[in-house]
Amino acid sequence: METISRFFEQRNQSFFLLGPRGTGKSTFIKNEFPEALYIDLLLPDVFRSYSAYPERLRDVVHAQRGKKTILIDEVQKAPQLLEVVHSLIEEKTGLQFILTGSSARKLRKAGVNLLAGRVLMKHMHPFIAAELKELFNLEMALQSGMIPLVLNSTDPALTLHAYVDLYLKEEVQMEGLTRNIGNFSRFLEIASFSHGAILNVSNVARECRIERKVVEGYIGILEDLLLSYRIPVFTRRAKRAVSSHPKFYFFDTGIYNILRPSGPLDYPEEKSGSALEGLVAQHLMAWMDYRHPGCRLYYWRTSAGSEIDFIAYGKDLFWAIEVKNAAVTHPKDFRALKTFGEDYPEARRFLLYRGKERLISDDISVEPVGEFLLNLNNLS
Repeated sequence: METISRFFEQRNQSFFLLGPRGTGKSTFIKNEFPEALYIDLLLPDVFRSYSAYPERLRDVVHAQRGKKTILIDEVQKAPQLLEVVHSLIEEKTGLQFILTGSSARKLRKAGVNLLAGRVLMKHMHPFIAAELKELFNLEMALQSGMIPLVLNSTDPALTLHAYVDLYLKEEVQMEGLTRNIGNFSRFLEIASFSHGAILNVSNVARECRIERKVVEGYIGILEDLLLSYRIPVFTRRAKRAVSSHPKFYFFDTGIYNILRPSGPLDYPEEKSGSALEGLVAQHLMAWMDYRHPGCRLYYWRTSAGSEIDFIAYGKDLFWAIEVKNAAVTHPKDFRALKTFGEDYPEARRFLLYRGKERLISDDISVEPVGEFLLNLNNLS
């Protein structure tokens, strides 16, 4: 695949660039900063050198006085380097550090707060449709996801399986995040049924036959490795009683498809519906991160049962978005959006579906989901 321009906007200030493996962090920084000093901690000899003698970084930087930008790839492999980075920034020599990572856990333990105010926190997401443009294919995205590493593969399904195995072996097992990799693998499969829904920890623990506290730890591992996230309920100026539990998503639809088992007793529309909702979620998360920093993604569910899949809310953004995995719409599909509009007339409301026509009904924009994702950057 040709190099795709990302919506990510780099700054002159130092920044962390966090994101799961394969999302294009290394490709991006090497393309954007071709003249920078590049330190790749995934290389065994480089890792050994800097983990044993982190102060070596100071010597290397001082020896390359012409290099004002220093890229440290997968910095969580040697988090002790952060103290050296901090001291070099304090010297005020005009250096810019770009620190990539695929795990927030080690960085947090190493004290990322040490660099608070001096280093921005940025994220790299899987591709979004507006980045791919004419290369975007909705059906392919629903099946294989949007991870650059996977889309660039000749066999996306095989690459997705290898991707999951890579995380299980290198990030979970080798880093000692869990003692029982079998239990964790079983948890991943059971958790996949909660993609796009409220994750009931007790039910998952019972299905996995492990303790609830262990499952809570597993969820923390997924979130620390940036492989999943939860979105909370929208409660601002609530006029109705609303739910209190967040919804759970894997970071990419392709990962969900690989983890979610299918059999003769499964309805295909159940899996495809969750995949479609997850695809919209990951697009909104990425787009807001790139274009509307400070905005957050929520969902809305009242105690009476009215539910809207996504509420995008921030300083300059207030959207309510319902996603339907159907080629036609029905009056009942609009009920929750109408109810939300009564409580929040300021919100712009969308109904996304698998049909081909665009229309407006009761001030609700009805749009084909693929077109919405492709035009996302032009809607704000």
